[in-house]
Amino acid sequence: MSAPIAAASPHVMNTYNRVPIALERGRGVRVWDVNGKEYMDALAGIAVSTLGHDHPRLVPALQDQVAKLIHCSNYYHVPGQEQLATLLTERAHMDKAFFCSTGLEANEAAIKIARKYGVDKGIAKPVIVVYEHAFHGRSLGTMAATANEKVRSGFGPLMEGFLRVPVNDLAALQAATANNPDIVAVMLEPIQGEGGLHPMRAEYLQQVRALCDERGWLMVLDEIQCGMGRTGKWFAHQWAGIMPDVMSLAKGLASGVPVGAVLAKGVAASVFQPGNHGTTFGGNPLAMRAGVETLTIMEQDRLLANATEVGTHLKAALQQALGNLPGVNEIRGQGLIIGVELDRPCGVLINRAAEAGLLISVTADSVIRIVPPLILTTAEADEIVALLTPVVQAFLAETSEVPA
Repeated sequence: MSAPIAAASPHVMNTYNRVPIALERGRGVRVWDVNGKEYMDALAGIAVSTLGHDHPRLVPALQDQVAKLIHCSNYYHVPGQEQLATLLTERAHMDKAFFCSTGLEANEAAIKIARKYGVDKGIAKPVIVVYEHAFHGRSLGTMAATANEKVRSGFGPLMEGFLRVPVNDLAALQAATANNPDIVAVMLEPIQGEGGLHPMRAEYLQQVRALCDERGWLMVLDEIQCGMGRTGKWFAHQWAGIMPDVMSLAKGLASGVPVGAVLAKGVAASVFQPGNHGTTFGGNPLAMRAGVETLTIMEQDRLLANATEVGTHLKAALQQALGNLPGVNEIRGQGLIIGVELDRPCGVLINRAAEAGLLISVTADSVIRIVPPLILTTAEADEIVALLTPVVQAFLAETSEVPA
């Protein structure tokens, strides 16, 4: 019998606290490591692998595109960009799209649109309202918009132009922005993914929309993690019956192929002109084919309805198995974006769950994040609960609540 293959990356920069496994292949909602161990994938590459792994229609489509054209410059028209832009703007009821490669880039573009919108109106130092618990990325710009001090510290002065307010508090937003003529936009996540799966209330989203209309601000929504059908609608804000002026997307947009997008409506859609923004890899033919095929398969297979049906079942099953345990504060989320908040830091559960054959993550130190592929079945949801429950029970039994 051959010795197990060790997971190591000695020549790769040490930017992640990696789980000591190396994944090799996948099918559906399961993956296998280089030693042949099987895992239930309840993380989906952090809400990325919308269609799971080795999808029988996506893979042949990508193989077909690779044989035709992978990349060309944005000097030229890319037909797939118009195809994907049409699919997205129709579903979002917005006007235009810009394509990039990552969520960070999408948020950078959204920030630039908001700032230029203000400068074009004569505001020399535009200010964007952002939120406690927010996470928008790790570039110098998006880092300044992010609330997490672990992300922000150690890089010198932060970029100016952001004003932070608490979540779901209209009075606080009104007070913080009163008599400030430099406000140009409010930027928020309808469900804060990295910040602990904190949802914005539908009423609050409606109030922010009304305030933006009243004050002439742009409403900028970061739907990178909670968008693309994960909540059971194409975009999470649609549950509140509103429309943003700018929206950033990525993660699940192309089921694993790197694609980011910014959608814009009305005046925001014409802020960028030639020379204002650009990308080398964004919008390439392979990425666009992946996005078009992902959206097409999602509709053909009713994956938005599946996210609602299976997500409701999964949340209820988690509530029944874990909800009454001492140490479990809350189980929250919508569709297939679910968080189990404990009353103590629980980062060790990432490794322990992996040992048990389950891939999850922990965000905001104490929230177990479950964001599986949208193809998940109720039977597979029950497997997730069966694998996770004893891991959480054992952890809570051996640890103590952190004093307030």
